[in-house]
Amino acid sequence: MRTYVLDASALLAFIEDKPSAAKVEALLTEAHRGHARLMMSSLNFGEVYAKILREHGRNQALRTMSALNPLPVDLEDATPQRSFHAAEIKTTFKLYYIDSFAAALAIENKATLVTSDSDFRKLGHSFPIVWLKN
Repeated sequence: MRTYVLDASALLAFIEDKPSAAKVEALLTEAHRGHARLMMSSLNFGEVYAKILREHGRNQALRTMSALNPLPVDLEDATPQRSFHAAEIKTTFKLYYIDSFAAALAIENKATLVTSDSDFRKLGHSFPIVWLKN
């Protein structure tokens, strides 16, 4: 079974029905059928909430996040070990710290990262990436 890590841009593409939403929806369908595993760092999930909160207010942000609960995405905590790994990635590749959690999760799980964030190009070929176009 293939494992994917969604970063905030992937989930936002799905929520905002951007052109790449179909690709994310296909992964969600595969996960729902048990043919793929989707993961996301709880920090990146919080980043999605922050963007919706900033643009649409608290009520809409809470409604949107609540609507995401049934999705087949495993939210992973920022453990001390993962925090250190993310810090090492941040320092080595000059990524934003929060993005480093998605990268750390992908590396730890030998997973494919799903993103539209071009900053991840800094990592070279550390792990496979599905690039979304918005």
